[in-house]
Amino acid sequence: MVMRPRWAWELDDVDGRALDRPISPVFTTQFDAEQWIGEQWRTLAQQGVHSARLLHDGHQVTPTLVLRIP
Repeated sequence: MVMRPRWAWELDDVDGRALDRPISPVFTTQFDAEQWIGEQWRTLAQQGVHSARLLHDGHQVTPTLVLRIP
């Protein structure tokens, strides 16, 4: 069996608590995960997401992104 890397965004509220909705899809590449957040960040911010952390197999791999609509 081939294990593929799992990339997903942990989406947090303004107090830093993980949200259960909306949820991030799971990606097989970091590029795909970053492309998705680049396309979706405004919508996510409108849904109450304050920040996002990219996780690779459960471990944070990028700095936390704050989603702000100017």
